[in-house]
Amino acid sequence: MRTLPRPNSNFSGTVVAEVIGFEPERTLRLRWRDADEGQGSRADWTIAWTLEPEGRGTRLFLVHEGFDPDDPYQAQAHRIMGGGWRAIVTEGLGKVLNKM
Repeated sequence: MRTLPRPNSNFSGTVVAEVIGFEPERTLRLRWRDADEGQGSRADWTIAWTLEPEGRGTRLFLVHEGFDPDDPYQAQAHRIMGGGWRAIVTEGLGKVLNKM
């Protein structure tokens, strides 16, 4: 997968992703690494999407783990992605659900 490089977080813009867990209609868990480790990126994270029944609906949980708080690049990546996930999930998922 490719996206924009983020020099301020030492991210090359190329990702290697691997499905490490899957339970139909319940959980998807991915391992996410920077493909260009030569840049010094130590990105090696897991992202889990989990659905839980709640009342008459469903709650979506998103957990992105593996950040090293002592690494300034990792801390910056955590700040960037924290806001990004909120925006992507809130806006993108809302648009999809409104079309259903």
